[in-house]
Amino acid sequence: MARIQNRYTQIIEKIFFRRYQPGNTEVAFDRSEINEVTAELGLKQISNVGDAVYSFRFRIDLPQSIKATAPAGLEWVIRQAGISRYRFVLTKFVNILPKEGLVVTKIPEATPGVITKYALDDEQALLAKLRYNRLIDIFTGITCYSLQNHLRTTAPNLGQVETDEVYIGIDSRGAHYVLPVQAKGGRDRLGVVQIEQDMAMCESKFPKLICRPIAAQFMEGNVIALFQFEQTEEGVGISEEKHYKLVTPDELSPEELARYVQRALQV
Repeated sequence: MARIQNRYTQIIEKIFFRRYQPGNTEVAFDRSEINEVTAELGLKQISNVGDAVYSFRFRIDLPQSIKATAPAGLEWVIRQAGISRYRFVLTKFVNILPKEGLVVTKIPEATPGVITKYALDDEQALLAKLRYNRLIDIFTGITCYSLQNHLRTTAPNLGQVETDEVYIGIDSRGAHYVLPVQAKGGRDRLGVVQIEQDMAMCESKFPKLICRPIAAQFMEGNVIALFQFEQTEEGVGISEEKHYKLVTPDELSPEELARYVQRALQV
């Protein structure tokens, strides 16, 4: 894996600095350039060309040489610009990492044991826990229903986009919502590009519904961090973050329940 990442790093650096000039806020490139640059560098050809771009969009950080060209408070992200076309774009830095020190709310575990036993990977396990424990409902205060997981579709000016799971929600006033959810476990990281794509998907496919993008991340100690996002004048921002831990009934004490009651009365 380290060798593959080193190869990807050399390729993405070469592509970026082919066109980058100081002061640029965008640098466009085409997927076909990956093979060209790989040959120029004398590296082994990549069997799955798209994985090189995907890795830097959703899995690993861009090389330090590229990050160093971004002014303070900004970062480079790779956005889709159509089918097989991409853009490095300078955008406001959004660090989507769980905050330390937030209160952890205990929720009685409702995931069926057989599901826990046969969950195939961290992402699928996390999506299952969100679904069976109604954590999206609890987090948002909206009654939510899973519509589809791993939705693959297209969005204008972006091309293909993928959302881990899509929920439809209804609130106490009867308003309808669409809640795209991105779930990350293991070493994968949450990125602002995924949230932007979810927003574009909602605008294209569910234009009459209220869009509430959500992200979930496993933390240490089996804690689940949930984030909610909104679009601002400066770009995508985190509007809310809460941490939950799924526990057995005997792990939730009467004192903790009483504290939760007091918390509810203060709202």
